[in-house]
Amino acid sequence: MTSFDVNNIFSLTQDPALYIDQCLSAFRFQYQQNPVYRQWCDLTGVNPAGIKTLAGIPSLPISFFKTHTVTTTHFTPEAVFESSGTTQTTTSRHLVKDISVYRQSFIQCFESFYGNVKDWCILGLLPSYLERQHSSLVFMVDELIKLSGHPDGGFYLDEHDTLSQILQRLESKQQKTILIGVTFGLLDFAASFPQILQYTVVMETGGMKGRRKELTRVEVHQLLKEGLGVTEVHSEYGMTELLSQAYSKGDGRFTCPPWMKVLVRDEEDPLLIKETGRGLLQVIDLANMYSCSFIATEDVGMVYDDGSFEVWGRLDNSDIRGCSLLIV
Repeated sequence: MTSFDVNNIFSLTQDPALYIDQCLSAFRFQYQQNPVYRQWCDLTGVNPAGIKTLAGIPSLPISFFKTHTVTTTHFTPEAVFESSGTTQTTTSRHLVKDISVYRQSFIQCFESFYGNVKDWCILGLLPSYLERQHSSLVFMVDELIKLSGHPDGGFYLDEHDTLSQILQRLESKQQKTILIGVTFGLLDFAASFPQILQYTVVMETGGMKGRRKELTRVEVHQLLKEGLGVTEVHSEYGMTELLSQAYSKGDGRFTCPPWMKVLVRDEEDPLLIKETGRGLLQVIDLANMYSCSFIATEDVGMVYDDGSFEVWGRLDNSDIRGCSLLIV
């Protein structure tokens, strides 16, 4: 197998049998065509021919994106995404063979949760991400802003006064708006310009980046509700090493698109993988067809029977990065 059909990924339904078949096909393709992943699978001692379940597919530790070039097949990347990190940490690098796959993934996912992007005005409050290049989050939000086509859509670095005026104008027109921001940026804005937003979805992407004392998700959301007058705070779960996102509409439980799934591995026994329960999260992202679709993250959380999941924090001693930093 030397190729993989993306159309099969984005036409997936919630049929568990079809999803397993697609994952097993992706595993075989990546085992054959990804030297780093194949070496990792061999080191775990698995027999590729004997793998029949999702839990049996080895997941590559996410840290490998910092130390290795994780690619399936050889190609010249159309884009390279890098994690935020700090001056003391090594950043992850995700080489993207076909940027149109990422576009289709985040557009189809967004519209499955929020409807036609053209109905929205998209405002990005992502200061730490705008200050560097190669952010997959900035790329996604920028594309959504362009697709929306709303004249007030755009990014805001530190122009809180301008952002507040634009929000009030959009509110007066009852324009559906999404204010997507890094956590510390939204908290700073809510503290400086408290207001009541009735037609705006406030969406946090995680990340305190050492700018503030770490807070729990409940504490962050309560501050944003009080400061911005919303009843719920939405969340986006994504990372440099993925080409898909999950969304939460306010209860802290994330839902995946059909081509993405989260499993859990036992904190003490990394070879014990479960489809539900608490532990370290493992992400299956079939959009990652040309890097690695099976990733063992350093996030701790819970996966529920319906496939939704919570993120409680990051494993002790793992690097602090931009997304999903909220602790319990």
